[in-house]
Amino acid sequence: MLNVATLKQYLNGRLPEALEILRQMVGTNSFTANQEGVNRLGRFTADSFTPLGFTAETVASANPRYGDHLVLTRPGTSARTIAMVSHLDTVFPPEEEVRNHFAWKPEGDRIYGPGTHDIKGGTAMMWLVLQALQAQAPACFEEITWKLFWNSSEETLSPDFGAVCRDRLDAETLAALVFESEGRLGQERLMVVARKGRGTWRVTVEGRGAHAGSRHSHGAHAIQQLGKTLERIAGLTDYRRDLTFNIATVSGGTVLNRVPHEARAEGEYRAFTPEACAAARAALLALAGPGEVLSPVDRFACLVQVEIISESPPWPRNANTDRLAAIWQETGSAIEMPVGVEKRGGLSDGNLLWDGVPTLDGLGPWGDNDHCSERSADGSKVPEFVEVTSFVPKATLNTMAILKLAGAA
Repeated sequence: MLNVATLKQYLNGRLPEALEILRQMVGTNSFTANQEGVNRLGRFTADSFTPLGFTAETVASANPRYGDHLVLTRPGTSARTIAMVSHLDTVFPPEEEVRNHFAWKPEGDRIYGPGTHDIKGGTAMMWLVLQALQAQAPACFEEITWKLFWNSSEETLSPDFGAVCRDRLDAETLAALVFESEGRLGQERLMVVARKGRGTWRVTVEGRGAHAGSRHSHGAHAIQQLGKTLERIAGLTDYRRDLTFNIATVSGGTVLNRVPHEARAEGEYRAFTPEACAAARAALLALAGPGEVLSPVDRFACLVQVEIISESPPWPRNANTDRLAAIWQETGSAIEMPVGVEKRGGLSDGNLLWDGVPTLDGLGPWGDNDHCSERSADGSKVPEFVEVTSFVPKATLNTMAILKLAGAA
């Protein structure tokens, strides 16, 4: 049985090296659309794991503007496989990082910087856990086949990455472990056991233009109609069902002396269950058709068109994920670290994997303010950061739970 005190001592000894890897990753801009930067980070990531015995494979993204997905493999003495999942890209364009002076910056127990929390800190956690398994539990490390996956464009939730993973995983896969950041509830570390699905939509209104001064009554006001339609969309939000609609962008009209002949809006909806997502989709599409805003002259009606742009499936609560979460909770109890579970509204690569292999999310370190690069003088805004002292406790939990998972299987 692995001694917890010995494991923590080992992890504390390797933490500086893990943080140096993280520092170099954070120093590489990997905005999703920065193809060269994403690929450069992919090469550095592969080199960082090579001493552990991993070989690299790159897979071109289905979108030619994005960088390559990265797959690292280390065959074990058995076909039993554990997958680890992270991503290479961030949401910060290079010019935003420069403008906001957003770079690697340690302050006390926090390290600020792009990707420290989402999700380069998760990659550093993967490295730390695998180092511990190789050194402290070599029999398990050698027996398991390890497959590590990095999505080049997770911030757009590229569906082709799911196929990249599924094509390389089979019935011998014990788990897909996603290294997005952990949640916190007091002292509890929260594992992610479900995530909302997401649909994006566009509403377009066709009205009839007219001179705003001399023929105002001949117009059918597209913006007025869009406003009424958007009120209905906002009213579809139902917090009791964890169903939300967000109106994100609105535009319309051309010049001030013309009754607007067109208007459009885009947004999204999210829900945890396939049933709620299907109901949201149907409710949106039902809004299409003739509107109630008419020309006073001849009752010409505005026309409302609704388009579903994209759909990402939800990851609902399920037995396989709950079984993995129970292992992490039992391990937490054994090492006196409270572990809970949460459902999270944001999407991750777990949405693409959960119905193919048992999947658990939230294995990364703790931090906050992901997707934020701004810092205000009064401290009301601080950018993304990771908490340094969250690494070793979480790596201890992950290492011990993976050993328990391998032993139970």
